[in-house]
Amino acid sequence: MNKVFIIGLPRTGTTSISVAMLDYGFKVAHTAYTKHAFTLADIVSDSPCFCDYKQLDGLFPGSKFVYLERDLSLWIPSMQMLVNKMKAELDLTTGTFNPILKRTFNHTFELATTAIPDDAEHLKACYLRHQREVLDYFNGRDDLLRIDISDSSSLSRLLEFLEVEFDGAPIFPHLNIGKKVACWKEHKHPNKVNANSAGPEHRKFFEYANKRK
Repeated sequence: MNKVFIIGLPRTGTTSISVAMLDYGFKVAHTAYTKHAFTLADIVSDSPCFCDYKQLDGLFPGSKFVYLERDLSLWIPSMQMLVNKMKAELDLTTGTFNPILKRTFNHTFELATTAIPDDAEHLKACYLRHQREVLDYFNGRDDLLRIDISDSSSLSRLLEFLEVEFDGAPIFPHLNIGKKVACWKEHKHPNKVNANSAGPEHRKFFEYANKRK
């Protein structure tokens, strides 16, 4: 197995799954913005994975992918909160967030081209389009797992998918509940990988990002 990419959208449990995997011996990056971060990590979640899974599939053959689902009645208000909290810093021109983060959010949620980016129907359409594209891309393959972390059996299914031995019936921690968005930063663990890790090429990202329109 090469890498594991968590390709569910933000607010589907990417932090919960990332924290859970730390204790099973995996090196985890919750977001990764440099080539070196991808080199260091066994598992990468959130941005850019939910947007760039096709490119990552080509760069890391033999990897596994995990698509996170969430009930839309819960996901939409949670995503509305996140969009409103982050939208100023996600602006492609003036925002201060990492360029990779800005690109992936704007591409997936059409923030720069939609009059009301936190509109419930708009976000629902974005979620369903992303889901359809993921399932179409992985159709007929056995390297994608679909789970909803609110399902009590989801962590067991994930560990089986990753061929990890476990005891009992483990369950995911529920993190970043409500308006919280920083649980990953607050969680201390030696297996955490810094999203901006510098390596031999400093903080360079993959070339494909420069070729995307």
